[in-house]
Amino acid sequence: MELSLPSHLASCNPTPSAQLPKAVARVSPVSLSGGASRIRLFSGKGRRSMEDAPARSPVVSCSSSLQNNGTPAPAAPAIGTGSRIGEVKRVTKETNVAVKINLDGTGVADSSTGIPFLDHMLDQLASHGLFNVHVRATGDIHIDDHHTNEDVALAIGTALLQALGDRKGIHRFGDFSAPLDEALIHVALDLSGRPHLSFDLQIPTQRVGTYDTQLVEHFFQSLVNTSGMTLHIRQLAGKNSHHIIEATFKAFARALRQATEYDLRRQGTIPSSKGVLSRT
Repeated sequence: MELSLPSHLASCNPTPSAQLPKAVARVSPVSLSGGASRIRLFSGKGRRSMEDAPARSPVVSCSSSLQNNGTPAPAAPAIGTGSRIGEVKRVTKETNVAVKINLDGTGVADSSTGIPFLDHMLDQLASHGLFNVHVRATGDIHIDDHHTNEDVALAIGTALLQALGDRKGIHRFGDFSAPLDEALIHVALDLSGRPHLSFDLQIPTQRVGTYDTQLVEHFFQSLVNTSGMTLHIRQLAGKNSHHIIEATFKAFARALRQATEYDLRRQGTIPSSKGVLSRT
C-alpha cells in the first residue's frame, strides 16, 4: 500500500514545494495488524528508499529543537553560574574575626571561634544548609563569650549579604521544623532586606557547657541585623537545653537553604513585586 505524504512531512529542511518531488510512503501490511510496523519512504524518479526502520507513528517528525512554526526554541536563561561566596574580616579591639561562606557548597564545616559549643552550632549550619562555612575568630573570651559570639554572627550576616548579591532567581522564603528527640523547633524566614527577629525559645538552663544560653538570641539578632533577614523562631516542644538550641540551628540551616536556592520557574528575576530586594 502506498500513501502520499505532503512534502513538509517528508523533509525536516523544507524548500519551496515546486522543487520537491512527491513523497510516497509504502507501508507494509503488517503495520495494519498491530505488529511492528515499518515504513519505506520514496522520492523522485529513482524512488530511493530508507532502510526499514521501526515506526511508532505514520508521521515523520522534525527535531524537537524546533517549535511548531519552525523557529528554534528559546534557551532557558542561565542562572546559578558559579558559586555565591561572601568573605568578611571584622577586627575590633575586642575580636578578630574572619568568615567565608559559600551558599553553593557541599556542607564543609571549618570553624574555630574559641567557643566549643558555638563551633558545634556552626557545624550544624554548614551540614544541614549544605553551605561551606569557614570561621576563624579570636576574642576576649577571658572576660566572657559575648563579644566573640556577637562579632562572629555579625560577620556571618555580612558574608550572607555579599553572597546573595541582588538576590535574583532565589526562592527568598524558607520554612522548616526540625525535631531533635523531645525538642521541636520551627523557623520561618524571608530574605526581604528588612532585618527583624522574633525569638521565642524557653531554654531551661543558663549554660550548655560553658556557653551562656542567653547568647543564642543575641547571635541571631546580630546575624539578622547585618544580613537583612526577617527571622521567626518558635519552640514547639523541648526540655533539654542542648537539644533546643541544636534543633534551632538545624531548622535555621534548612530554612536558609530553601530560601537561597534557585527557583527555576522564576528564570532569574527578583522575587519581589517591587522588583528589588535590598538592605536599604
